[in-house]
Amino acid sequence: MEKLKKMAKKSTGERLEFNNFSDVTIEHLHRYAIANDFVKNKIVLDIASGEGYGSFILSKNASKVIGVDIDNETVFDAQEKYSKNNLSFLVGSADNIPLETNSIDVVVSFETIEHHDKHEEMFLEIKRVLKPNGVLIMSSPDKKYYSDIPRFKNKFHVKELYSDEFENLVNKHFDFAKFYVQKAYNLNSIISNLLDFNKLKIYSGNQAEVGSIENNHLYILTIASNSKVDDLPTSIFNGSEIYKMIREFDLNKKNNEIKNTSSYKIGNVIIQPFFFIKKMFK
Repeated sequence: MEKLKKMAKKSTGERLEFNNFSDVTIEHLHRYAIANDFVKNKIVLDIASGEGYGSFILSKNASKVIGVDIDNETVFDAQEKYSKNNLSFLVGSADNIPLETNSIDVVVSFETIEHHDKHEEMFLEIKRVLKPNGVLIMSSPDKKYYSDIPRFKNKFHVKELYSDEFENLVNKHFDFAKFYVQKAYNLNSIISNLLDFNKLKIYSGNQAEVGSIENNHLYILTIASNSKVDDLPTSIFNGSEIYKMIREFDLNKKNNEIKNTSSYKIGNVIIQPFFFIKKMFK
């Protein structure tokens, strides 16, 4: 595969990159953890593979993973950062996937469909590259809870879908589909069917007062195929490892900020001769 030429990296903040951790990090990792259970010894396509970490995770179980992204710079960086014999990254779009027909066992696409309005074309391309009994694992923000209720506008989103619109689109193209919802709380993500999710009672508070809070999902997740698909159990992603990374990142940032202060630099200049003299008499 021909490698792309390096260009100046421009981060918009919309793609998940592992230098800025939040609940979004956990949400994505939870989805890839579930997808990982479906890809053992399979050929996998990751649409909108972005930074490449998800494709890399899947490549540890899959026989082959192809990450496709529309952005040249992003694909180049993924090629450089994640180099494995069974992992490759290509430039392409959701409605124009640069792969052969019936060549893929599992298609993964997380937080992609809302970034364009060619939804029908995307599903036709997914069906084209999938093998007859291949599996699609896809997520999408639920417009009602992601945008409408909080009155939030994501400038990167072109066409968000309500849950029924998303389900109708999936069911139009696949004979069998299961649907789930997702929400992250303080670096812990929950994925469940809607019925069980609505039964969950979430508490919050402090030493002065505790109480229940409203529990609305943000994302919809589907497992779809032309063969029957099993139900997913309710699952939780424990974000403790990411929390450790956040603490380490914040500590390093704080130390660097201290080292850049005038008082630290002056003190360092003053104390250096004493270290030099100490070494001479050792």
